[in-house]
Amino acid sequence: MKLGIINSAFQQVGMDTVTGLEHIKRIGFDTVDIFTEAMGIAPEEVARVAQTCERLELPIISLPVVSVGLVDFNDPVREFHIERTKKFIDLAKTWGAKNVLLVLGEYLWQREVIPAKLQWNWGIETCHRLGDYADKQGVDIALELEPFRLSLLNSVDAMVRFVDECNHPRVRANIDISHLVLSDTSPRDVAKLKGRAIHVHLSDCDGKVHGDLPPGRGVVKFAPYLQAIKELEMRDAVVSIELEYSPEPERIVEWVEEAYRETAKLMTLAGLRG
Repeated sequence: MKLGIINSAFQQVGMDTVTGLEHIKRIGFDTVDIFTEAMGIAPEEVARVAQTCERLELPIISLPVVSVGLVDFNDPVREFHIERTKKFIDLAKTWGAKNVLLVLGEYLWQREVIPAKLQWNWGIETCHRLGDYADKQGVDIALELEPFRLSLLNSVDAMVRFVDECNHPRVRANIDISHLVLSDTSPRDVAKLKGRAIHVHLSDCDGKVHGDLPPGRGVVKFAPYLQAIKELEMRDAVVSIELEYSPEPERIVEWVEEAYRETAKLMTLAGLRG
């Protein structure tokens, strides 16, 4: 597996895209995931990212997109988010990325008022439509497991059920190791995602709240999860480090270097890097 990072680590501290990409390549990453807004990105920025990644020989693998409106109870809202997500799929094709990393929304009003089954079905419908569109573009959709109480996909069992019910070859799962820990998911449960997962996120946390820390700064025991991921035999998959909101923005380069160093070590020990 290759080792990548989401470039939002640099973007969130105000570093320009090109400089961030140059740091990513210099540090030693094999690939990059690009965090952007596909509906508002300027054509000049699209070209700049493509040219920089080509110059650096840094393949773009994934584009994260949060589309909570895909499970909204208003038809026009769902339609808007379908069209917005299509823009990400188009951009992924332009950049030669493999997938769009899709974050679905949450159940409204504590699963009261609106039957939970309705929101679930809206998610199935919208993701299937997006899968059809992604198939035409040669792009996959990787669904994110969010470890929050009301998230539609907040457990491995929910993810398996959703992927199976959606029943689309382009709609698959992302594995986020810290999210597994926060959702009390055992490494043994990762086996349920065999044949269903296509991408991996890696970060640490304190075991209580969402953290996105470099490995070693939290409590996550990575070895059993990485072994479980290895046993999934995910061909051509990438492990992407996800770092958010560094407590010392002025030291973001060191923060990313530390994350790379520790993750590369973990992947090597697990026999995953290559």
